[in-house]
Amino acid sequence: MKTPITLTLSLSLAGILPAAPRLDIEYANVAGESLKLDASVPEGAGPFPAVILVHGGGWTGGDKSGGTSKGYMVPMHDALSTAGFAWFSINYRLAPKHRYPACIEDVETAIRWVKAHAAEYRIDPKRIALSGESAGGHLVALAAVRADESTRMAAIIPFYGRFDLTDDVQPGAPLRTNYAALFGRTTFDADAQTLLREASPLLRVKKGLPPFLLVHGSADKTVPYEQSTLLLARLRAAGVPSELLTIQGGAHGMLGWPAFAPTFKQDVVAWLTRTLNAKR
Repeated sequence: MKTPITLTLSLSLAGILPAAPRLDIEYANVAGESLKLDASVPEGAGPFPAVILVHGGGWTGGDKSGGTSKGYMVPMHDALSTAGFAWFSINYRLAPKHRYPACIEDVETAIRWVKAHAAEYRIDPKRIALSGESAGGHLVALAAVRADESTRMAAIIPFYGRFDLTDDVQPGAPLRTNYAALFGRTTFDADAQTLLREASPLLRVKKGLPPFLLVHGSADKTVPYEQSTLLLARLRAAGVPSELLTIQGGAHGMLGWPAFAPTFKQDVVAWLTRTLNAKR
């Protein structure tokens, strides 16, 4: 394993040095609520490939900082920086204070902001990927199927997202607590069904989507692993380039994954590098 000194030297020789993140940059203000992101851009002229990161937390919690455990998407920060990627980690409005579609609209606003500021942050607007975990994984997949030219990304990397929100509910049955918070419905009636179907990326897959890398632990007890295998099948049926990185024995959340898959971060970055370099 390279020591930090050796790693810094090798990056310096390549013309790339990791930079300290800039914190709490406002990317939007909605009805007086400031929406912020953190940005990390390598030293150098660029333009660099970039990834927009979306935290999880059941649509009702979580934070771009990773919290006290430095979880959510934070474990990917160093791997991305080391590989010469810029990254932007965003906050978004949370339920129940803010119902759907506030969260996905904020993700889309952040995408437009990053694209609009590409020159300022020395990033290549043609090589921007979108990645999120858990609820964030759902949101990045949803952003992909909703995208227009202003929000289209070059690649999508959802970690253990829930992609079909209708898969385990029955007519007249109570909705799970976080669904109730997100959609403002308590029962799976006709109105709730319409909302859940609209918010289900699996049900909106179409031709022409950007490449996907799905990442999921086989022992996930929170979001079934089958959510990713089903989306993979739907993407491939539509002709969308897609792969699934399975973390054998991995549970929900990537903090414990190094014990099962020591190179998973590097594997994700390698896929990103191949995929985004094809966009040059």
